[in-house]
This record gives sequence, C-alpha cells and structure tokens, in this order.
Amino acid sequence: MADLYSRLGVTRTADEAEIKKAYRKLAKELHPDRNADNPKAAERFSEVTQAYDVLSDKDKRAQYDRGEIDEGGNPRAPFGFGQGSPGGGFRPGRGPGGFEFQTGEGADFGDIFEGLFGGGGGRGRGPAGGFGGFGGFGRQAPPQKGADVGYRLAVPFEEAAALRPQRVTIASGKTIDIKLPPGVETGTQMRLAGQGEQGPGGAGDAIVTIDVGPHRFFTRDGDDVMLELPVTLVEAVEGGKVRVPTVEGPVMLTIPAGTTSGKTMRLKGRGFHRKGGGRGDQLVTVMVDVPKDDAALKAFVESWTSERERNPRAGLGV
Repeated sequence: MADLYSRLGVTRTADEAEIKKAYRKLAKELHPDRNADNPKAAERFSEVTQAYDVLSDKDKRAQYDRGEIDEGGNPRAPFGFGQGSPGGGFRPGRGPGGFEFQTGEGADFGDIFEGLFGGGGGRGRGPAGGFGGFGGFGRQAPPQKGADVGYRLAVPFEEAAALRPQRVTIASGKTIDIKLPPGVETGTQMRLAGQGEQGPGGAGDAIVTIDVGPHRFFTRDGDDVMLELPVTLVEAVEGGKVRVPTVEGPVMLTIPAGTTSGKTMRLKGRGFHRKGGGRGDQLVTVMVDVPKDDAALKAFVESWTSERERNPRAGLGV
C-alpha cells in the first residue's frame, strides 16, 4: 500500500498548504457523487481522506514520519511484532543469531531471549515480565483498531451559517446527528469516534468531510454573508423600510432617502459563526431596479432637465 504522501501526490517536505491543496483536488475528483459507477474511486477517496487526516495533524504527521504510527493512524508494534497474527500474536521473524522463529498465541518471548543471552531463573526480567534491557520483549502489542472510513456530507449554505444540526447515515446503516463547529467551511473534517471499520482492538473512526453548498442569492466572504438587494426607484428616492432575507429569516432594513445603487449596509451578527466566538455580518448592497417601458417614468425623465445637465462621472475625469 502506498505511503500517505504518495496517496496525496506530495513530497515528504510538503507544507500544510500544499497538503490541503492536494487533498481538496483529489477529493473533488474522487467524490462518490461524481463516481457512482466507479467503486475504485470510492476506495481511493477513502484512502486520500485517511491520508489527509494524518498529515494535516501536526502531531500525527510527526509520529508517522518517525514510524510510530501506520497509515491508519494506529501505533506500530516494535520490530513488526504484534501485527497481522490471529489473537494479537507475533508474526514470524528472525531472532538473534539469524534463526527463524514463530510463536503461538500468548507465547512469552522473555523466556526465549533469556536462554539466548544467558539469563535464567527469571533474572534480568523487568517489572512487567519483559526481558530487561531489550525494551520489554514478551509483552504483546495491543490489538489494532479497525480502519477509519471517510464520508462527505453536503450541508446547505444557510444551515452551515446558522450551525443547524446535521444527520449522517454511515455504512452500517446507523444514523447519527452531528453538531457543526463554528467556522465550518467546505473541507472541514469531523471525527465520529468508533464509527469506522471493526478490528481486533475495536472500531476505527468515521471521518466526515463537509461540503457547504452554494446559495442562489447569498455568497460568502470569510465569515460575512454578501447579498445584492433589489429596491424600487421609489424606495431608493424616498427611503423606507424593506424586508431583507438573512440566513435565519427575513428582517427589516431601513433604506435612507436618496440611496444609490452600490451602497452597502451592514446587518451585524447575521453571518457565519467564527471559530473564536461571535459571528460575521451580512453586507447588503442596494441595487436600484428600474422598470422597462414605463411611460410615466419616461415622460418624467424627459421633463427632468436639471438631471440631464448633471454629470455623475465628473469625479472620474470623464
């Protein structure tokens, strides 16, 4: 199996930004929704998600680079012991002097090494029964947990902004309700402990990667929500209160008299929840909607001689 860096197509010297960029590119290409007829793509998607889970975590990445954990984020047993044998026993290997040995379940390697190195009668054994001076031979490595499993969860724009609880169904058919974290965005990962594949040491985890969907009229800028708000010519000239949609329902907004297209007003605390607390704002940009083929409006403008002589672009030098 390819190492985690190869799975993402990056070098071991790649920084966090390169790793994140590579993962997002692959996750987009391999997303199950795009590859419904390609089971290998789903398998690759799970592999790159698992790779990103380890390499995006500073501590886990350091452990992996030192060989302390494997590709699944599980501890490696010293010298390859404790992996792959039924009941958590040892795999065949070579002992001191080059001979090959294999043990059954629960064998005590401390006794073997005592005979080879002249120990006897329990001499030289450490307090936990391992062979003194050799890192505790004879203690079986803990059984490995099952593999982590990756999922993608599509979250509507407004629900992500308001942090509404989401429901995800995992491979076992179990349905789980999750709380979105502040600062959630596309690519945010959430770990559901014990919801992965089963293994001798228990179940792995489910890694849920969030996809925040686009909205038909809201856009996002950091933690702020952006909206272009159409108003009538009468509302712009005379001013007044108008209803404005927000991610948590409509509110009333006062339009000052004489408002022009492009004027932006702020609705505080109506944006996305921030990681450090508080919320972003909603920025409302007014767009004056002029009706087409309105005879009365056309007649009025033709008689509005002072406006014909005014040049609103004078400040631009034209």
